[in-house]
Amino acid sequence: MTTHTVGIVMNGVTGRMGLNQHLRRSIHAIVQQGGVRVSESETIMPRALLVGRNPAKLEAISAECDGLPWTTDLDAALGDREYSIYFDAQTTDRRADAIRQAIAAGKHVYCEKPVAASLESALDLWKLAEKAGVKHGVVQDKLWLPGLLKLESLKQSGFFGRILSVRGEFGYWVFEGDTVAAQRPSWNYRKEDGGGIILDMLCHWRYVLDNLFGAVKAVSCLGATHIPRRWDEAGQPYDCTAEDAAYATFELEGGIVAHFNSSWCVRVRRDDLLTIQVEGAKGSAVAGLRHCWIQPYGETPRPVWNPDIESPLNYFDGWRKVQEAETFDNAFKRQWELFLRHVVKGDPFRWGLLEGAKGVQLAEKGLESWRKRAWVKIPDLA
Repeated sequence: MTTHTVGIVMNGVTGRMGLNQHLRRSIHAIVQQGGVRVSESETIMPRALLVGRNPAKLEAISAECDGLPWTTDLDAALGDREYSIYFDAQTTDRRADAIRQAIAAGKHVYCEKPVAASLESALDLWKLAEKAGVKHGVVQDKLWLPGLLKLESLKQSGFFGRILSVRGEFGYWVFEGDTVAAQRPSWNYRKEDGGGIILDMLCHWRYVLDNLFGAVKAVSCLGATHIPRRWDEAGQPYDCTAEDAAYATFELEGGIVAHFNSSWCVRVRRDDLLTIQVEGAKGSAVAGLRHCWIQPYGETPRPVWNPDIESPLNYFDGWRKVQEAETFDNAFKRQWELFLRHVVKGDPFRWGLLEGAKGVQLAEKGLESWRKRAWVKIPDLA
């Protein structure tokens, strides 16, 4: 068995996303499964070097993951030739500078989104990586969620016919932090620290819409700061300077209309924290994170408007659950495996820094639309 050992500098693993999704459920899980199997005689084995600013947290995470090496010195980590990939899951305001440093050190780059706080910076990262000849990728995890994979299969099978519209509902109630602890870090609600749900979530909706339904051509977006005061990790009150909800409508190629509500101020009464409903001429589907329900044209009920009586129809009864055709792995882990194959074997990987820049572009245009109270077109980047 030939084993390709790939060193990964993992920066930001003391944060929620970096630790849970990228280290525990992706890289450490890949190690525990025996690496990424390329063939019957070849595997790729990742080896992580943990980087962060809190030595106590790094030491505890290292002990949990079989004694992984760690450091608070990013310069030294990037200077180590045993590690060929740099991964970044820091807060958004720190990401671009660290990626530039990694590219200058000749590292392949894989990072969380948003890749930068501005489109100009995001495009600069892409150009630097291309000029340096390093491989690069951006996390676009929702493309590998079981529910969205089922939507893609339905689309490929022709189930929808002509797609008319897409409606997304995302979010949940994030507690303010005074009487009940908040589930998200306080920087999310401070614009000066890279917070704001438009920059966060419109980056997601860009790659979801572009890859599943059609390129985004224009956006109309309204943001809101519904809760103006929250409490931070130390229990201190602070003023929220970033929006905590976004209501965005998108025009896609082919005449498809999409609308996504994103909010940290909504109580969930739907199938999942994220639901996407696709309306087609031949049928409709509703997908959550893992499951998907369909209603073909021939099974569509014929309701009649009459608010004076109880509805004779239970509208949930007319939907059929899509059966599981395969076992689905963690979405982050699946993309990590593809990126590792890209670095080691040169397998195609189309979710690079330019795709990440497109997400930042849509967020910027969404903010512009909110400011102008107008539709804003999305120019092509490439």
